[in-house]
Amino acid sequence: MGRAGKALKQVLEKYGITQNRLAVAMGTRRSNINRWVNETRDPVSEAVLQIRNGLKAINPDAAAEFTQLYWNDPSEDGEQS
Repeated sequence: MGRAGKALKQVLEKYGITQNRLAVAMGTRRSNINRWVNETRDPVSEAVLQIRNGLKAINPDAAAEFTQLYWNDPSEDGEQS
């Protein structure tokens, strides 16, 4: 599964944000958040933006870190083509 779930899990844990709190901020069900965090389903690109916006409403620093973790794939660091 993808980077979004890993990044989301890391940010929720670091900032102490519950899945339910994010779900309420996003206007979605907690079960969706749970699927993403546990990497049983990847969020679609529109949902990634909603995740960022939901996190931003709760904690702008969490949103910034989620965005950084999602867009900067550490496996690509130092690789050259």
